[in-house]
This record gives sequence, structure tokens and C-alpha cells, in this order.
Amino acid sequence: MRDDERMNRASLDKRPADVARMFDGVAARYDLTNDVLSMGQDRRWRKLVLDAVDPHPGDVVLDIAAGTGTSSEPFVARGARVVPADFSQGMLHKGKERCPDMAFTAADAMALPFADGVFDCVTMSFGLRNVADPVRALGEFLRVTRPGGRLVVCEFSTPTNRAFRKVYSEYLMQALPKVARRVGSNAESYVYLAESIQAWPDQHGLATWLQQAGWGSVEWRNLSGGIVALHRGVRAAEPESR
Repeated sequence: MRDDERMNRASLDKRPADVARMFDGVAARYDLTNDVLSMGQDRRWRKLVLDAVDPHPGDVVLDIAAGTGTSSEPFVARGARVVPADFSQGMLHKGKERCPDMAFTAADAMALPFADGVFDCVTMSFGLRNVADPVRALGEFLRVTRPGGRLVVCEFSTPTNRAFRKVYSEYLMQALPKVARRVGSNAESYVYLAESIQAWPDQHGLATWLQQAGWGSVEWRNLSGGIVALHRGVRAAEPESR
């Protein structure tokens, strides 16, 4: 392992500066590597996120941890106004190269630089797992969402079949870093990916965090046998004044 790879890998305490630096280091080949490692499933997952958000023309959507903007483009195509946000400067730079017309914004999920209640929907795909305090971030998402607005979180989860869960775990810890070494720019960052997935709560655990943060109508849908789960929540509408 090269010293620069070791230095660019975050640890499971997920210090924001370390995580940002790690993603800066993989930004150039991030989309290609994800496509290979997921065997193309990431494109299907993005489509299902789009369906869950169900944006209407004119809706304002915050896509937090947007990376290079691949997760934001489908919302634009539906006529929504999208704010792609990330705290990795490398990802933001690559995103601006790819999609110069989108308003990429530097943002920390735990302290969003937005006013209260300005978004119709907040969505985050494969980013919550990298946040040091996920419940705090979920509370920030609630704050910036309008009453009656919604949240969609797409994240790795726990396969529902026990036998498949064992095979998947072995893939994560053994095969994934080897594949990443061939196609990615920092294989050690994908060792962190594998470890962070294994340390992440299951579907019910994440749903509990959403509820603790104040989200209502929390539900989830398993994708790809539970490798990924799509969690949804709604911010309660304000009571009507008399």
C-alpha cells in the first residue's frame, strides 16, 4: 500500500476533514468505479430514487452528497430546481466540469448553509453513512425542508437473506478492494467503504434514526435484496391557524 493511499483513507470515526480528503482523492474516477463495483446497479438505484422523490416542475430539491452531480441530473430532467451539495472540493470541481449549469454548493450535512424550510425535498444517496453524526444531519435535513416536504435517503443496508448476507460480506472485504485497485484511484478508500457498510445499522436501525430526528411517516423499501435500502420520511405540516 502506498503512503499516499493510506493517508487518503478515512477511518470509522469519520472526521469530516478526513472524509472530505478521501473523496477529493477519488473524484476523478468515482463514477466509473461505482458503476463497475455495483455491476451497473447504481443506475437502477438512481432511477428508483427519482421515482421516490417524484419531483414536479418547479420543486426545489437539495441533493446532499451529490458528488459529481450524477444523482442530480435526473431531477433537472424532470423540471425541478436542484441544489447539488457536497463537502468534498474535489467532487464539486469535477461536478462543475461535468455540469456547468448546475448550482454546486459546498455544504456540510451537519451544518447546512441554507435557511429553514426552503426545500420541497431533501435527498441523499450513499452519503449519510459517511457523516460523523447521522442523526444531527437528519435533523438539519428536517430544518431546511418545508412543512409537508419529504426526505429520501438511499444507502447501503443489510441483505435480507442470511446466506446471501455472508457471500456479500466476503465480497465487500475481499473482492471489492481488489476490483477498486484495478479501476479506481485509491483502493484503500474502498476498504473504508467496505468497513463502513458493515458497521452501518440495518433498515430498522436507520428508520429509528429518522424518527429520532423528527421525521414522520417513516418507511423503507429494500433494493437488490437489501444490499441497498430506500428510506423515506415526511416533515409534518404546520397546524392551520384559527
